[in-house]
Amino acid sequence: MSNNETLQQSGLLNRTAAYASIATALFLAGLKLWATWRTGSTAMLGSLADTLLDLIASIATLFGVWVAAHPADENHRFGHGKAEALSAMFQVILIALSAAAGIGFRAVSHLVEGQTVRAAEDGIVVSMIAIAATLGLLAWQRHVIRKTGSLAIQTDHLHYKSDLLLNLAVITALVLDQILGFTGADPLFGLLIAAWLLWGAWRAAGEAIDHLMDREWPEEKRTRFVELAAQHPELSNLHDLRTRASGNIDFVQFHVDLPGEMSVDEAHDIIERVEADLMQHFPQMELLIHIDPEGHVDEPGNPLVEADEFEKLEKDE
Repeated sequence: MSNNETLQQSGLLNRTAAYASIATALFLAGLKLWATWRTGSTAMLGSLADTLLDLIASIATLFGVWVAAHPADENHRFGHGKAEALSAMFQVILIALSAAAGIGFRAVSHLVEGQTVRAAEDGIVVSMIAIAATLGLLAWQRHVIRKTGSLAIQTDHLHYKSDLLLNLAVITALVLDQILGFTGADPLFGLLIAAWLLWGAWRAAGEAIDHLMDREWPEEKRTRFVELAAQHPELSNLHDLRTRASGNIDFVQFHVDLPGEMSVDEAHDIIERVEADLMQHFPQMELLIHIDPEGHVDEPGNPLVEADEFEKLEKDE
């Protein structure tokens, strides 16, 4: 299967996850709007705000995965995968603004004014329905993430995972505030929800920035790649290994030494076999291999370029 076909299949799966997120967010927003009106709860308001943000973020996710699924063109020869990271950053900004400026401010106001909630039972029922709907969405998102590795869907998944805790927090706040008589529980839980949203935004921002800054693969994945390349004895001195991810496509390049007297045809056949083998293990990868004659030094004294990955692998073992 070609990279374009793989990209199209991944894009279709990612879009189904985004559509499911939008549908779930619309359903939950309607429920929580009614519950907020019925209860006057700050915690419920925080949950509503989070759901409205999820709706906006899911729309941004849909746009991001739609753009990312476009194949490379003349102006974007490496594809459009970073649209997912941009979508994730947009979501992070929304979360941070709502948590800090919206939910937190209202929670502090309610603490100062001593406002209490009402009709807690309605809010509890709505939160339980929201938990059930969210669990269904999360199950489908996990399936899509396993298949595609989409950063945008992972960030959206993080939102809805936090929704489970948010809805549990709303239930706890309503029980403590109205049923058990612990006044102040609702705005305090509102503040906790705001802090949780900010923490989730911080983590999601880190992942998006890693993609935008072309961070190297995780060490385990990088080591696995070198181990597979080392299974080809005709290669020696694999160096200047560079890895990065853009959306759900990986980009890898490295240099290897081959005998200087080898013909171009012979060298080409070896590299073709190596590429075919590595692509079987990393199907969504763009791979570039540069051949050096044995003994050649590209940049003397530069450890990032000249470090022999095969030698490092042997030392680690």
